[in-house]
Amino acid sequence: MIIAVDIVAGLLFGFGLLLSGMANPAKVLNFLDFAGHWDPSLAFVMGGAVIVATIGYRLAFRQTKPLLDDSFHIPAARAVDRKLLLGAAIFGAGWGLVGLCPGPALVSILLGAPAIFVFVPAMLIGVASATWIKRAPSPERASRNEV
Repeated sequence: MIIAVDIVAGLLFGFGLLLSGMANPAKVLNFLDFAGHWDPSLAFVMGGAVIVATIGYRLAFRQTKPLLDDSFHIPAARAVDRKLLLGAAIFGAGWGLVGLCPGPALVSILLGAPAIFVFVPAMLIGVASATWIKRAPSPERASRNEV
């Protein structure tokens, strides 16, 4: 049942990206181009997403537990640290250079744009590299025997 819900949610997300034009890198890059052909439509898409998410979270957290799980899984980390800022900067730089983030990139595979077949493997290499770096022993953990 959970897999079916995941598939439906993914298809709905992908359809929303296509419908809003956010799977089109040119549209995203135009949003970031304040000095050229600025396109504010991405701000409206993000605003709509924030409204829907806010309503969804308010309704969900009125429940004692989720429909398809035993408990809510809320991240415990709340600190704005160096790793968060660096990751956000790398993500933002990639988004600004290419006009895609992971969701629209995966949706764009179906559109067959040649650049996607370079971007998606590079994105997956980046994800694998970040995972590898995160798991690598750091001097701090090694000195505390936390490896």
